[in-house]
Amino acid sequence: MGRRLKKLKKIRLHREGTKTLLVGLLGLLVLNGILYYGIECKLPFYIVGLLSLICYLIVVNFFRCPIRVFSGDTEQVVVAPADGKIVVIEEVEENEYFKDRRLMISIFMNIVNVHANWIPVDGTVKLVRHHNGNFHKAWLPKASIENERSTVVIETPEGVEVMARQIAGAVARRIATYAKEGEECYIDEHMGFIKFGSRVDVYLPLGSEVLVNMGQKTVGNETIIARLK
Repeated sequence: MGRRLKKLKKIRLHREGTKTLLVGLLGLLVLNGILYYGIECKLPFYIVGLLSLICYLIVVNFFRCPIRVFSGDTEQVVVAPADGKIVVIEEVEENEYFKDRRLMISIFMNIVNVHANWIPVDGTVKLVRHHNGNFHKAWLPKASIENERSTVVIETPEGVEVMARQIAGAVARRIATYAKEGEECYIDEHMGFIKFGSRVDVYLPLGSEVLVNMGQKTVGNETIIARLK
């Protein structure tokens, strides 16, 4: 994966939404066509048509994919992998890969946030692993280890390993992960996409400098959440 070229457009629709948007549009057109041509009274058509437009625009908004280019030095920098809100900053026992204590920073994405996920550090992808699981509410602590999730471990040029974990929530049912083991990766690149409400956890070495606070809103690929030491 090479660095993405800066593009003229600042926003686009994510490819993960192509099928959903096309099928949804077709279904709404058929439904509204039946109401318009099949019922003499047009009031149901106007009501359903308005609701259809609102719902479709909400889904379009969900699949938006802004073009963002991080500005500044990326050395030892950890950038927010997602838009959302900081819901966890704490030391935890990480037993899947590191099997020791790590600093975990969690970002919760609600239904109106951009759901594209970005690579949080420059480096080489050491591990990509998907786990089937439950669909608890994403902000619950047990979601990190019990929910459907995808784990990506990246080793920075300085030899520091950072884990990013995409977690499905109570509504989310599909996690897409683009990172590939053995490939170089960079801030500015997409790590994946999670459909509907969900969360991303980042696991850092103890002693990393945290630069965000609980409840703070983050902007994916822009907000610096920590510095490695």
